[in-house]
Amino acid sequence: MQSPWVWARSVRSHPFLYRKMVRELDPAARPGDVVQVYDREGRLFARGLFNPRSQIVVRLLADVDTPIDDAFWRARLQQALELRRRLQLDEVTDAYRLVHAEGDGLSGLVVERFADTLVFEVFALGMWQRREQIAAVLRELLPAPTALDRPQQAAAAWRTVVLADARAAELEGFRPPPPTPETPARLTVREHGVRYRVDFAAGHKTGFFCDQRDNRRRFAELCRDACVLDAFCYSGGFGLCAKLAGGAREVTSVDLDEKALALARENANLNQARIAHVQADAFSYLRQMIANGRQYDAVVLDPPKFALTRRDLEDARAKYHDLNKLGVQVVRPGGVLLSCSCSGLVSAESFLETVHVAARRVGRRLQLLAQTGAAADHPVLLDCPETAYLKALWLRVL
Repeated sequence: MQSPWVWARSVRSHPFLYRKMVRELDPAARPGDVVQVYDREGRLFARGLFNPRSQIVVRLLADVDTPIDDAFWRARLQQALELRRRLQLDEVTDAYRLVHAEGDGLSGLVVERFADTLVFEVFALGMWQRREQIAAVLRELLPAPTALDRPQQAAAAWRTVVLADARAAELEGFRPPPPTPETPARLTVREHGVRYRVDFAAGHKTGFFCDQRDNRRRFAELCRDACVLDAFCYSGGFGLCAKLAGGAREVTSVDLDEKALALARENANLNQARIAHVQADAFSYLRQMIANGRQYDAVVLDPPKFALTRRDLEDARAKYHDLNKLGVQVVRPGGVLLSCSCSGLVSAESFLETVHVAARRVGRRLQLLAQTGAAADHPVLLDCPETAYLKALWLRVL
């Protein structure tokens, strides 16, 4: 039986085939089907998952020589797990990303491991339809879960949590079911010796930002005896790591979200760390600190995504400019600013230029110490620049 097909006006190596790139659709193709994609000359180009309701009509997964069958899913997941084994993540944490969507050749699917729980975040209809199949293969391929504090004691089996971003689900045309009674509301993970609560009900995204793991550790190394400000702290990761692993003298963690700040306080108590927590809008707090003449030795700015779509880009750049213009003013001369952007649509070059201009506007000079991104369990597919979504600028403020 021949697979349904899509005839494209234009093709490229990027894994998204947008509606405007499609010339003709097979009327027999159904949402979620595996389809064969042909180029404008009628040559078979690739295979992927079809969704006529989405602007991304086909998410390309495989080349012309690779059928998307049971063997495909097993091989692609095995490939992703092999990278994580090579990274030896189990030695430092039990919270990391197992599948990084397009970065691992599985567009529309993120899977993270938190202790004995696999957390799926689904962004595509085709992946949603296959979530149980993929979960079954993952459980088969993974060894039994163990906790860092009980390495000899394996849990009975992996638990599974399936989440879906409401906006993505609406755009893709599927409706996630409510959590089941078996779904854990929260659990505890460890990272570089620090314990964190993961709250699936109140948390953002999958509940914990594994992508900043290496940056948290690196930031801590710059915080010995320092006064630290962690703006947009969420669950308090940067501040906690600075205090516990870095030996910071004083840490202030700021977030407007009441639930996030409660989680940050709980994490501080869990680790017996003295940290000042302030519920405030970060922009307003920074303005108040400037008015008070307060400065810090090390500041981290890690705001939420400012650009959800290309239409948001101009507004996002303005927000990054304003935020960093305020941020550099609360850093003591010679101090460190870690400025982050998780907006995939904002390029690294644009972000760096925006921060540079912001500092110049208030008479502060910057030395660029390093540029980093997400941890290596979030691999970047070079054909898909959006997978390099996280930008982190390590700056000395003069």
